[in-house]
Amino acid sequence: MSRGDILQKRQMRLREDISSMLDSFLMGTISKSPSMSGHNLTTKVQGKTVTLYARKNIVPKAREMSNRYKKLWTLLQALSKVNWEILNLENK
Repeated sequence: MSRGDILQKRQMRLREDISSMLDSFLMGTISKSPSMSGHNLTTKVQGKTVTLYARKNIVPKAREMSNRYKKLWTLLQALSKVNWEILNLENK
């Protein structure tokens, strides 16, 4: 199996993994300030940091979705690296 075939397989696998995560993710971080009684979501909106209140009953799901985004971002970076390798391999 050639290097190109291996990269193509890896690219396909990463695409599948990314597609499976697109249905439910949340950009931002769920946290609880010691001075506040509730949790909040901190995220960027149009380049500015925004803090949104998170009700207690949604915190576990919001954390799961936030963690999913972190994994999704890692997969996107890995796919970008593989795409770069494929591009370089094709232009040799």
